[in-house]
Amino acid sequence: MRTYDVCIIGGGPSGLCAAQRCAEAGLNTLLLDRSPSLGGQLIKQTHKFFGSKEHYAKVRGIDIAKLLQEKLTSFENITILTETTVVGIYEDFVVSTLHHNQYKKIQAKAILCAVGASEKFLAFENNDLPQIIGAGALQTLVNQTHVVPGETMVMIGSGNIGLIVSYQMMQAGMKVNAIIEANDCIGGYKVHASKLRRLGVPIHTKSTIKKAIGTDKLEAVEIIQLDEHYQEIPNTSRIIPTDVLCISVGLSPLHQLTSMLNAKSAYIQELGGWVPLLDDTYQCSVPGLFACGDMVGIEEASSAMMEGHLAALHVCAYLNQSHPQAAELIPYYENQLYELRNGVHGAKTLKGILKRKEAMNAQ
Repeated sequence: MRTYDVCIIGGGPSGLCAAQRCAEAGLNTLLLDRSPSLGGQLIKQTHKFFGSKEHYAKVRGIDIAKLLQEKLTSFENITILTETTVVGIYEDFVVSTLHHNQYKKIQAKAILCAVGASEKFLAFENNDLPQIIGAGALQTLVNQTHVVPGETMVMIGSGNIGLIVSYQMMQAGMKVNAIIEANDCIGGYKVHASKLRRLGVPIHTKSTIKKAIGTDKLEAVEIIQLDEHYQEIPNTSRIIPTDVLCISVGLSPLHQLTSMLNAKSAYIQELGGWVPLLDDTYQCSVPGLFACGDMVGIEEASSAMMEGHLAALHVCAYLNQSHPQAAELIPYYENQLYELRNGVHGAKTLKGILKRKEAMNAQ
């Protein structure tokens, strides 16, 4: 059984940034990811990012993933294992993995979890028909494997993911018949919504899906309007023909691995659901166990990258092998996070982080 200074679980935007900082500090670093390719959500994102140069503004997600991976190639103290699923973490910080049908164990002095989140789904009649798919899965199907599953689509959810994926599917040749949103306003950035409206895509707010229609596959969806209490308004049903129904109603943080070590967690709605509780150094209630990225609160990839840098810098300090530029980098990345969250869309996240901190202090 091999031993490492730090085991980073998850090779998405947060994990990749964390691996870079740990390696720079001289830590013997192991990076694990269950997918064939590193990058997490980035490798399916063909849109350009917003923000500043530090946040990779005007660079496509797929290209950001390549840039982050290139930064790791020069380090001999990083071991990267893809197609490797972590199936267990134990009290002595032994990590059990499954790689190509072989179970292996490694041990680490510290563990940094950056495993991201899973897609939420909706309960409605016939929601198990073929051609009903989550937004992330649809991105993988079309952007990575180049398989377009139909000619027309209805999107449920108008957050940034729902809006961006709708536009990407139009670029792939699909017609978006409608975007459906349960709230009374669009959840994503107006620039994305305006682009879709200019292209003739109707966005119906205060509406939701009642049932999917079809026998062997999806043929249409029944949409209803909602009142101020999110209850169905009678006689508002409409049928929209479609080949594909895409669900984009949010993400759930993947807290399960930290929970295996009995790290304390709490349900915080503003952060997406159950999240591990952290101190100011991204350390969980179990010493030596750290977490960052979407698994501690759903945000944009830019924020996940900043958290990856910060969490890694604190891991280095915990292992008494501080990064040579820690004194400069920690306030720098903290300021970057402040800028990313300093706006209308960041208020919810900040409220959730405050709740998470209060819950941690109350333990």
